[in-house]
Amino acid sequence: MTRILHSLDDISDRYDAVFCDLWGCLHNGVRPFPAAVEALTTFRARGGKVVLITNAPRPARFVGEQLDRMGVPRAAWDLIVTSGDAAQDAMFAGAVGRKVWHLGPSKDDGFFTDVPAAWAGRAEIERVPFEEAEGIICTGPFDEVNEVPEDYRPRFLAAKTRGLPMLCANPDVVVDMGEKRIYCAGALAALYEDMGGRALYFGKPHPPIYDMARRRLLEIHDTDDSRILAIGDGINTDVAGAMGEGLDVLFVTGGLAVDQFGPDAEAPDPDLLAAWLGARQQSPQYSIGKLR
Repeated sequence: MTRILHSLDDISDRYDAVFCDLWGCLHNGVRPFPAAVEALTTFRARGGKVVLITNAPRPARFVGEQLDRMGVPRAAWDLIVTSGDAAQDAMFAGAVGRKVWHLGPSKDDGFFTDVPAAWAGRAEIERVPFEEAEGIICTGPFDEVNEVPEDYRPRFLAAKTRGLPMLCANPDVVVDMGEKRIYCAGALAALYEDMGGRALYFGKPHPPIYDMARRRLLEIHDTDDSRILAIGDGINTDVAGAMGEGLDVLFVTGGLAVDQFGPDAEAPDPDLLAAWLGARQQSPQYSIGKLR
């Protein structure tokens, strides 16, 4: 049975590093959570390393700039690893062809223009109209505030008929942007697969993003998996992914599933939590209402 914690301090001495999710744990897409910022800053001050591991479909640099604008201090983290980083490697390797149609908002243009040093000067990727594409790069809906996956069914039917593979740069299905829940690339990729199309994933819960996080952590601190704690609010991404990698997990119940565990987001009801986790066949070592 999962152990419900009061704070990260309850177990922080057991771990050298944390792999911490962003949306729902450190911020809500609009503003940071002060208690979560303090928890991570304190963990670092005591010698721990904080790797922010997110399914954002943009390279880490852009996520860092977004955190700066939001007011998250650099003292709260050491590294950022994104689904965009892992998916970029696959794209530049030609996983879905060299001529691609980009399905996503213009804010994700950095996925194409911020070329990693390892791929500089090598085979280029060309963004082309849908009719000329060999594959699809999906970073989300064009209009994430107003569109839903079903809006894309006609286009996906055409794509499936042509046999176009889709690279999904963000496996998340939904996130909460402030008070509004919006669809992510994962929801579009799921619909495409339901229709018979083929989708490739590189963010949580899939191994490539964890492999990249471990490599980058090793560059600044030598530790093993038993000393790494994953933190996240996504049961099918953060929790399933970390457990699949053999990492301990702290499940933040006050995120995406906040309405499932009683009236107090800070204090999940143990019986409701146990039943909910059991129905999903997941057993994170720890749970907490809000990261603090």
